[in-house]
Amino acid sequence: MYVITVVFKVRTDHADAFRTAMHENARQSLESEPGCHQFDVAYAPDDNTTCFLYELYTDKAAFQAHLDAAHFKSFDAKVAPWLESKSVQAYERAWPTD
Repeated sequence: MYVITVVFKVRTDHADAFRTAMHENARQSLESEPGCHQFDVAYAPDDNTTCFLYELYTDKAAFQAHLDAAHFKSFDAKVAPWLESKSVQAYERAWPTD
């Protein structure tokens, strides 16, 4: 399985709009992408401008399909100006094995 983690730092004045857009992106990813198995969205307990994602895909090709999906492209373009930073990391899941 292919794991993606993302940390977003959102501009304070866009925190609420970002949350709404992120939740819709996560929902659409899980509902419309067969290779997307998990899409967790978390926020720092005392800071609604720091968002962490844990995404689980069948493989790298499934993640590429996510990046190519219309809903992701729309989300990415919408939120880009709202961000202070974005950090993406990719991993191969070692345990549990499938």
